[in-house]
Amino acid sequence: MKLQRRDFLKAASAGFCLTLFSPLSAFAESSKKKPNIVLCMADDQGWGDMAYNGHPVLKTPNFDAMAASALRFDRFYAAAPVCSPTRGSVMTGRHPNRFGCFSWGNTLRPQEITIAETLKDAGYITGHFGKWHLGSVCRLSPVNPGKSGFDEWFSAPNFFDNDPILSREGTAVQTHGESSIVTVDAALEFIRKHADSDKPFLAVVWFGSPHSPHEAIEQDAKLYDGQPENLRHFYGEITGMDRAFGKLRKEIQTLGIRDNTILWYCSDNGGLPKVGSTGGRGNKAQIYEGGLRVPAILEWPAEIKAPRITDVPCNTSDIYPTLVEITGACPKKQLPLDGISLVPLIDAKIKSRPEPMGFWHFPEGGVATPSKKLMAELFELQSTGADVTDPVRLRFEASDITKQYPEDSFPGHAAWLDWPWKLHRIQNKEKNQVKFELYNLAEDPMEKTDLADKYPDRFENMKPQLKKWQLSVIRSLNGKDY
Repeated sequence: MKLQRRDFLKAASAGFCLTLFSPLSAFAESSKKKPNIVLCMADDQGWGDMAYNGHPVLKTPNFDAMAASALRFDRFYAAAPVCSPTRGSVMTGRHPNRFGCFSWGNTLRPQEITIAETLKDAGYITGHFGKWHLGSVCRLSPVNPGKSGFDEWFSAPNFFDNDPILSREGTAVQTHGESSIVTVDAALEFIRKHADSDKPFLAVVWFGSPHSPHEAIEQDAKLYDGQPENLRHFYGEITGMDRAFGKLRKEIQTLGIRDNTILWYCSDNGGLPKVGSTGGRGNKAQIYEGGLRVPAILEWPAEIKAPRITDVPCNTSDIYPTLVEITGACPKKQLPLDGISLVPLIDAKIKSRPEPMGFWHFPEGGVATPSKKLMAELFELQSTGADVTDPVRLRFEASDITKQYPEDSFPGHAAWLDWPWKLHRIQNKEKNQVKFELYNLAEDPMEKTDLADKYPDRFENMKPQLKKWQLSVIRSLNGKDY
């Protein structure tokens, strides 16, 4: 029996277990242990910032090796063109505008249901390591990793560089070493501890690289001697992250858990201007392809027996429903999802995406979250025996849904992708003026030729679909899902 997406969401919302409908869930039920899950994410790595995607300078041997042996996504999208919102989409399977995570430094809402909470209820041990950027990492915060479903966490409030101070369940700890290695070492401590457990684990490993300022260690920067200094360090940070990722992947194999471990890698938004290499027009912070298209690879030897490359469009919002279906998790309540399960794709049963996907960069500002400064202050404060109690610093406002947004106005830049067609809707916040653009990505990947006038039927068909989705998002934003 196969469910359509609407029926799938109804079943999930009603609390029905999803294992009844998944070909892979039989694996989850029949094996002695459900698959371990490791979700890795880079910070500001564009689609083209990989040697395997044709970068002429970068050295990424460990990413290249996995891409050559696993499921490689050639058209994978971040749900948003900046960091915090995309991370929120991974956690929830929902577009981040639904819970007010419009831009960098915005938080989750405590009312949201996260993948960590859902898998924890399904018997998983959960851990978060590295960049959080979805709230505070202080002990008393309602939006720290622990309050979002993680049993163990060693996290930073934002990106971080070498020798970072990180928060171990709310306690500031000075570390030493290259930032990506520090992140992986923390994750491996967790993985080794739970590798032989009766319970499977979820490890979320979010790197702070290659976010600026770029500060590669000399070992990595030296590989790019002859390049401009800024590129030496940018490329060096990616190579450092590649080396750390290789260490993580190798240890998973050494521990004997590789076959039954899902290892999923992607980035949080498109490439950086000036130094980065994107997968299309524009770059980070833009709804054009260059701001959304990211590298992504999925390895799961027990189910993905041979290497494959897929050009089916996929999204970071798809991670949550995919893992829910694979693991047979049974959410107590499922809020409306934007992502779809990629189980049929993993199982090589589909060659196209069955549902369109929406993007929307809402014109609300970010919140400054200087990790180095905040963590130094926390370290100093705790050394005196005190702790952070400031409600603003703890982000207590995260649960507040008193502000209501109009349901007849959709400001900012949105897009509706129904492959190969991509409709852009750009609304000026001040003047409330709206313009549309329509592109055929298969023929025009750089989004240069607007086809709205040439294909009026297609244009008029997609406009109400986008509007309907945006209205749904606004209603969620106004708290109508809870």
